[in-house]
Amino acid sequence: MTDLRMNDPRMNASHKPIVYIISAPSGSGKSTLVNVLLAMTPRLDFSISYTTRPLRGSEQNGKQYYFVSRQEFEQMVAADEFLEHASLYGKDYYGTARRFLREAEQKGNDLLLDIDVQGAAQIKKKLPEAVSIFVLPPDRKTLEWRLRKRGEDSHAVIERRLEEARREIENYNKYDYILINDKLEESSDRLQAIVAAERLRRSGQPLTAAERAIVDLADFCRLENVRPRVQPILASFGTPVP
Repeated sequence: MTDLRMNDPRMNASHKPIVYIISAPSGSGKSTLVNVLLAMTPRLDFSISYTTRPLRGSEQNGKQYYFVSRQEFEQMVAADEFLEHASLYGKDYYGTARRFLREAEQKGNDLLLDIDVQGAAQIKKKLPEAVSIFVLPPDRKTLEWRLRKRGEDSHAVIERRLEEARREIENYNKYDYILINDKLEESSDRLQAIVAAERLRRSGQPLTAAERAIVDLADFCRLENVRPRVQPILASFGTPVP
Protein backbone atom coordinates (compact mmCIF):
# COMPACT_ATOMS: atom_id res chain seq x y z
CA MET A 1 0.00 0.00 0.00
CA THR A 2 1.06 3.61 -0.56
CA ASP A 3 2.97 4.98 2.42
CA LEU A 4 0.32 7.18 4.04
CA ARG A 5 2.95 9.10 5.95
CA MET A 6 3.54 10.99 2.71
CA ASN A 7 -0.13 11.83 2.15
CA ASP A 8 -0.90 14.70 4.51
CA PRO A 9 -2.09 17.72 2.50
CA ARG A 10 -2.25 20.00 5.53
CA MET A 11 1.31 20.29 6.74
CA ASN A 12 0.70 23.55 8.55
CA ALA A 13 -0.36 24.65 12.01
CA SER A 14 -3.45 26.71 11.09
CA HIS A 15 -6.32 24.30 10.66
CA LYS A 16 -9.30 22.97 12.55
CA PRO A 17 -8.44 19.50 13.86
CA ILE A 18 -10.24 16.50 12.45
CA VAL A 19 -11.51 14.41 15.36
CA TYR A 20 -11.49 10.66 14.71
CA ILE A 21 -13.52 8.42 17.01
CA ILE A 22 -12.77 4.70 17.17
CA SER A 23 -14.91 2.22 19.10
CA ALA A 24 -15.01 -1.57 19.31
CA PRO A 25 -16.01 -4.47 21.54
CA SER A 26 -13.26 -5.78 23.80
CA GLY A 27 -11.11 -8.31 21.92
CA SER A 28 -11.72 -6.85 18.46
CA GLY A 29 -8.07 -5.88 17.99
CA LYS A 30 -8.68 -2.16 18.26
CA SER A 31 -5.62 -1.43 20.40
CA THR A 32 -3.27 -3.06 17.90
CA LEU A 33 -4.85 -1.15 15.02
CA VAL A 34 -4.59 2.14 16.93
CA ASN A 35 -0.93 1.57 17.77
CA VAL A 36 -0.07 0.94 14.10
CA LEU A 37 -2.12 3.95 12.99
CA LEU A 38 -0.33 6.28 15.41
CA ALA A 39 3.07 4.96 14.35
CA MET A 40 2.34 5.40 10.63
CA THR A 41 0.36 8.65 10.60
CA PRO A 42 1.92 12.11 11.00
CA ARG A 43 0.24 14.91 12.92
CA LEU A 44 -2.20 12.66 14.77
CA ASP A 45 -2.52 13.06 18.54
CA PHE A 46 -4.08 10.46 20.83
CA SER A 47 -6.36 11.35 23.71
CA ILE A 48 -5.73 9.39 26.90
CA SER A 49 -8.91 9.06 28.93
CA TYR A 50 -9.34 9.97 32.59
CA THR A 51 -10.78 7.40 34.98
CA THR A 52 -11.55 6.95 38.66
CA ARG A 53 -10.87 3.21 38.64
CA PRO A 54 -7.68 1.98 40.34
CA LEU A 55 -4.53 1.02 38.46
CA ARG A 56 -4.24 -2.63 37.42
CA GLY A 57 -1.10 -4.70 37.10
CA SER A 58 1.68 -2.84 35.29
CA GLU A 59 -0.45 0.16 34.27
CA GLN A 60 1.10 3.60 34.60
CA ASN A 61 -0.60 6.91 35.22
CA GLY A 62 -0.66 8.93 32.00
CA LYS A 63 -0.06 5.91 29.76
CA GLN A 64 -3.17 3.72 29.71
CA TYR A 65 -5.27 6.32 31.57
CA TYR A 66 -4.99 9.34 33.79
CA PHE A 67 -6.02 7.92 37.15
CA VAL A 68 -7.75 10.47 39.38
CA SER A 69 -9.93 10.42 42.48
CA ARG A 70 -13.70 10.55 42.21
CA GLN A 71 -13.64 14.01 43.81
CA GLU A 72 -11.13 15.32 41.26
CA PHE A 73 -13.12 13.84 38.38
CA GLU A 74 -16.34 15.44 39.60
CA GLN A 75 -14.57 18.78 39.95
CA MET A 76 -13.50 18.47 36.30
CA VAL A 77 -17.09 17.70 35.31
CA ALA A 78 -18.32 20.76 37.19
CA ALA A 79 -15.71 22.89 35.40
CA ASP A 80 -16.88 21.50 31.99
CA GLU A 81 -13.43 20.08 31.29
CA PHE A 82 -14.69 16.97 29.46
CA LEU A 83 -15.80 16.50 25.87
CA GLU A 84 -17.58 13.38 27.07
CA HIS A 85 -17.79 11.39 30.28
CA ALA A 86 -19.77 8.49 31.67
CA SER A 87 -20.07 6.20 34.64
CA LEU A 88 -19.44 2.56 33.78
CA TYR A 89 -21.95 0.28 35.53
CA GLY A 90 -22.75 3.17 37.86
CA LYS A 91 -19.35 2.80 39.47
CA ASP A 92 -16.18 4.14 37.83
CA TYR A 93 -16.04 7.34 35.79
CA TYR A 94 -14.35 7.63 32.40
CA GLY A 95 -13.94 10.81 30.37
CA THR A 96 -12.15 12.60 27.52
CA ALA A 97 -10.65 15.95 28.49
CA ARG A 98 -11.19 18.99 26.27
CA ARG A 99 -7.55 19.97 26.64
CA PHE A 100 -6.46 17.33 24.13
CA LEU A 101 -8.51 19.02 21.41
CA ARG A 102 -7.06 22.43 22.27
CA GLU A 103 -3.52 21.06 22.27
CA ALA A 104 -4.02 19.31 18.91
CA GLU A 105 -5.25 22.56 17.37
CA GLN A 106 -2.29 24.49 18.74
CA LYS A 107 0.10 21.98 17.18
CA GLY A 108 -1.73 21.76 13.86
CA ASN A 109 -2.59 18.12 14.49
CA ASP A 110 -5.70 15.96 14.31
CA LEU A 111 -7.03 13.99 17.28
CA LEU A 112 -7.88 10.32 17.76
CA LEU A 113 -10.32 9.30 20.50
CA ASP A 114 -10.58 5.68 21.63
CA ILE A 115 -13.98 5.62 23.36
CA ASP A 116 -17.06 3.42 23.78
CA VAL A 117 -20.38 3.81 22.00
CA GLN A 118 -21.83 5.94 24.80
CA GLY A 119 -18.93 8.39 24.65
CA ALA A 120 -18.98 8.38 20.84
CA ALA A 121 -22.62 9.45 20.86
CA GLN A 122 -21.78 12.37 23.15
CA ILE A 123 -18.88 13.46 20.95
CA LYS A 124 -20.95 13.29 17.75
CA LYS A 125 -23.62 15.44 19.39
CA LYS A 126 -21.07 18.11 20.30
CA LEU A 127 -18.86 17.67 17.22
CA PRO A 128 -21.08 16.39 14.38
CA GLU A 129 -18.20 16.72 11.91
CA ALA A 130 -16.15 14.14 13.86
CA VAL A 131 -15.31 10.98 11.90
CA SER A 132 -16.54 7.82 13.65
CA ILE A 133 -15.12 4.34 13.04
CA PHE A 134 -16.47 1.10 14.51
CA VAL A 135 -14.25 -2.00 14.55
CA LEU A 136 -16.08 -5.31 14.28
CA PRO A 137 -14.78 -8.86 14.74
CA PRO A 138 -15.56 -11.17 11.80
CA ASP A 139 -18.06 -13.10 13.96
CA ARG A 140 -18.89 -14.06 17.55
CA LYS A 141 -16.88 -17.30 17.45
CA THR A 142 -13.71 -15.44 16.45
CA LEU A 143 -14.21 -12.81 19.15
CA GLU A 144 -14.67 -15.50 21.80
CA TRP A 145 -11.50 -17.26 20.59
CA ARG A 146 -9.53 -14.00 20.80
CA LEU A 147 -10.79 -13.28 24.32
CA ARG A 148 -9.89 -16.77 25.53
CA LYS A 149 -6.49 -16.69 23.81
CA ARG A 150 -5.53 -13.59 25.81
CA GLY A 151 -5.80 -15.65 28.99
CA GLU A 152 -6.67 -12.57 31.04
CA ASP A 153 -10.28 -13.25 32.02
CA SER A 154 -12.33 -15.95 33.68
CA HIS A 155 -15.08 -17.78 31.83
CA ALA A 156 -17.70 -15.59 33.53
CA VAL A 157 -15.92 -12.38 32.50
CA ILE A 158 -15.57 -13.59 28.91
CA GLU A 159 -19.29 -14.38 28.77
CA ARG A 160 -20.03 -10.90 30.10
CA ARG A 161 -17.75 -9.33 27.47
CA LEU A 162 -19.49 -11.27 24.71
CA GLU A 163 -22.86 -10.02 25.91
CA GLU A 164 -21.47 -6.46 26.07
CA ALA A 165 -20.19 -6.91 22.52
CA ARG A 166 -23.64 -7.99 21.36
CA ARG A 167 -25.16 -4.82 22.79
CA GLU A 168 -22.39 -2.58 21.44
CA ILE A 169 -22.56 -3.82 17.85
CA GLU A 170 -26.23 -2.92 17.75
CA ASN A 171 -24.95 0.68 17.46
CA TYR A 172 -22.82 0.03 14.36
CA ASN A 173 -25.15 2.02 12.08
CA LYS A 174 -24.45 5.21 14.06
CA TYR A 175 -20.86 5.23 12.76
CA ASP A 176 -19.47 6.65 9.52
CA TYR A 177 -17.12 3.75 8.82
CA ILE A 178 -17.23 0.06 9.72
CA LEU A 179 -13.93 -1.81 9.84
CA ILE A 180 -14.26 -5.60 9.93
CA ASN A 181 -11.02 -6.75 11.55
CA ASP A 182 -10.49 -10.13 9.94
CA LYS A 183 -6.94 -9.82 8.58
CA LEU A 184 -4.82 -7.41 10.62
CA GLU A 185 -2.67 -6.04 7.80
CA GLU A 186 -5.65 -5.32 5.55
CA SER A 187 -7.57 -3.75 8.43
CA SER A 188 -4.60 -1.59 9.33
CA ASP A 189 -4.27 -0.36 5.73
CA ARG A 190 -7.97 0.48 5.63
CA LEU A 191 -7.85 2.36 8.91
CA GLN A 192 -4.90 4.44 7.69
CA ALA A 193 -6.79 5.06 4.44
CA ILE A 194 -9.83 6.35 6.32
CA VAL A 195 -7.72 8.90 8.18
CA ALA A 196 -5.88 9.96 5.02
CA ALA A 197 -9.08 10.13 2.93
CA GLU A 198 -10.80 12.46 5.37
CA ARG A 199 -7.77 14.75 5.30
CA LEU A 200 -7.76 14.70 1.52
CA ARG A 201 -11.47 15.45 1.27
CA ARG A 202 -11.25 18.39 3.65
CA SER A 203 -8.18 19.82 1.95
CA GLY A 204 -10.32 20.79 -1.04
CA GLN A 205 -7.43 20.02 -3.38
CA PRO A 206 -7.68 17.97 -6.59
CA LEU A 207 -6.73 14.34 -6.04
CA THR A 208 -3.89 12.53 -7.74
CA ALA A 209 -4.39 8.97 -8.93
CA ALA A 210 -2.62 7.64 -5.82
CA GLU A 211 -4.78 9.78 -3.54
CA ARG A 212 -7.94 8.67 -5.34
CA ALA A 213 -6.92 5.06 -4.66
CA ILE A 214 -6.67 5.89 -0.95
CA VAL A 215 -10.13 7.47 -0.95
CA ASP A 216 -11.54 4.44 -2.77
CA LEU A 217 -10.01 2.12 -0.16
CA ALA A 218 -11.58 4.17 2.63
CA ASP A 219 -14.95 4.22 0.86
CA PHE A 220 -14.93 0.41 0.91
CA CYS A 221 -15.55 0.76 4.68
CA ARG A 222 -18.22 3.46 4.59
CA LEU A 223 -21.42 2.45 6.37
CA GLU A 224 -23.56 2.48 3.25
CA ASN A 225 -21.10 0.18 1.45
CA VAL A 226 -20.47 -2.32 4.23
CA ARG A 227 -24.00 -3.18 5.38
CA PRO A 228 -24.24 -6.47 3.41
CA ARG A 229 -20.98 -7.68 5.02
CA VAL A 230 -22.17 -6.70 8.51
CA GLN A 231 -25.40 -8.67 8.41
CA PRO A 232 -23.87 -12.15 8.95
CA ILE A 233 -21.75 -10.74 11.80
CA LEU A 234 -24.85 -9.41 13.53
CA ALA A 235 -26.58 -12.72 12.99
CA SER A 236 -23.68 -14.60 14.63
CA PHE A 237 -24.29 -12.55 17.80
CA GLY A 238 -28.03 -13.10 17.66
CA THR A 239 -28.55 -9.40 16.96
CA PRO A 240 -31.56 -8.46 14.84
CA VAL A 241 -30.52 -7.40 11.33
CA PRO A 242 -32.15 -4.07 10.37
